[in-house]
Amino acid sequence: MCGITGIWDFSKQKSIPQLKSKTKEMADALSHRGPDGADTWIDPKSHLALGHRRLSIIDLSNAASQPMVSSSGRFVITYNGEIYNYRSLRDTLTQSGLTLKTQSDTEVILEMCAHFGIEATLQKLIGMFAFCLWDIVSKKLFLVRDRLGIKPLYWGMQNNIFAFGSELQSLKPTPHWKFNIDNEAVGGYFLKGYVPAPQSIYQHIFKLEPGHLLVVDQEKNIRKKAYWSVENSIQPAKKQVPTDQLISDFDTLITDAVQKKIGIRCANWLFSIWWH
Repeated sequence: MCGITGIWDFSKQKSIPQLKSKTKEMADALSHRGPDGADTWIDPKSHLALGHRRLSIIDLSNAASQPMVSSSGRFVITYNGEIYNYRSLRDTLTQSGLTLKTQSDTEVILEMCAHFGIEATLQKLIGMFAFCLWDIVSKKLFLVRDRLGIKPLYWGMQNNIFAFGSELQSLKPTPHWKFNIDNEAVGGYFLKGYVPAPQSIYQHIFKLEPGHLLVVDQEKNIRKKAYWSVENSIQPAKKQVPTDQLISDFDTLITDAVQKKIGIRCANWLFSIWWH
């Protein structure tokens, strides 16, 4: 578990040192999610800053710290999660001629997005994740949440300032933001026992829905789209499949999922023993 956060000050009212200080404060609010390290990254021309709190799991070296810049220098990522098939995706990248500097799944996501595009990459990721990708060239910011919404991600735009974070408390330091309770969301909480997405408990602050991609550009346009849904992933059968075949296929899928999960956990455990 890590913590991610960031701020895009379209108003440019804050100086770059002030922006960096605010982003650090936002990231520090997530220190319980990432006690092993913290850093910020600034794009001074756009008045955009990304923050990260790190829980070291896969690659414990400083080379795997975040926010991380792509080998091309065009993209920057701050990421929370675990990608179970990152080793096979890593092989895809190395076969394409890319030399990776770390053993982290962070770098794999970053370079996959840089080489194949973010939407194509999302179709290949197996795991739980929430991340922000900043394109320095196109001046676009991308927020992504995993298919089932295992990893949290909140966002909002108030007074020409866009901000996001893994938890609501990381957004509290955002300058010129108001945190007024959303009465409709409170009603939803008492009805269902939780605040349904895309609402949060505060007005004008939202939860990114599971399986969604959100894009913000330099004109302050915000676009959101679903890159995955249960409905679209279930294809109607074109022919009658024997029950034995269905059971066999289901067993294969379950076995593959468990092996991916256990495999990466064992690899992480062995790596941590070797490292220490």
